Amino acid sequence: MDQVLNALKLPTDRNIRYLLVILASIIAIMAIASGDTFFSIANLQSMSSQMPLLGMLALAMAVCMLTGGINLSIIATTNACSLVMASIITMAPDNVMVLLLALVAGLITAIVIGLLNGALIAYVGVSPILATLGMMTLINGLNVLISGGSVMSGFPEALLVIGNGSILGIPMPLFLFVFFAIGLWGLLEHTSLGRTIYLMGSNEKATRFSGINTQKAVLYVYAISSILCWVAALVMMAKFNSAKAGYGESYLLIAILASVLGGINPDGGFGRIIGIGLALIVLQTLESGLNLLGVSSYLTMALWGGILILFITLQKRKA
Repeated sequence: MDQVLNALKLPTDRNIRYLLVILASIIAIMAIASGDTFFSIANLQSMSSQMPLLGMLALAMAVCMLTGGINLSIIATTNACSLVMASIITMAPDNVMVLLLALVAGLITAIVIGLLNGALIAYVGVSPILATLGMMTLINGLNVLISGGSVMSGFPEALLVIGNGSILGIPMPLFLFVFFAIGLWGLLEHTSLGRTIYLMGSNEKATRFSGINTQKAVLYVYAISSILCWVAALVMMAKFNSAKAGYGESYLLIAILASVLGGINPDGGFGRIIGIGLALIVLQTLESGLNLLGVSSYLTMALWGGILILFITLQKRKA
């Protein structure tokens, strides 16, 4: 099995080299175009505080894509968790026990959504794209029902520090992202579930026939994805000091972009967490640099797509 997994990961090493070349090119261009402003402490801190939220969502997407699936409900799940937690916290914002109860309720919400997604895919036989699309639509409706479409705000400092605090000048959200990224890397690289995830993405039927309980594995995968959405919800609530049904809607496609750019095969089977980390740095570096130059955000999106096309072209030429 280890030989199979190593063979599956070889293309990802080439992806990392391409990402490093692209990143070096962007940094060189921005250094010439914006000078010292791009490398200022304020800009670097801004970049490192913006990346973790998208990073958590990219991890939530990637773990599903590794099995050959997808999770279109990550944004809806994130907002559902934040609204559940916000509705409890606002009852008594300064009560520590209420805060802990809210965190547990948000985690339970995430796990339930993940298990429902997994059950639809593993036991009912619904395709991942349809199951998670249906779940996304259902949760979005419930989110608006819970909040009435309004913003919930007024959270305690103990929560806000997660999104706005720093340690030695490094934003707290970045520590959270690194912690969970390392945890997911460890799960994928050093556990039987991780090996099962890679094998399922490579050939789900052969994996099932080999005696591995793939249905149970799918439940775990989508539960893990939703738990990562819960962490993203904490970061989002703390960063914006509010929760709303419509937050982060544009992040869905960017999470898919970051996963694919990071070397995750959309058909499953191979990909590494380090690739996603590099892809996020590339996207954030380009966005921040263009913002400093006053370039439209729409052009930034177009350039992100162009980088993905270039990246895939380089992959195919060397395949």
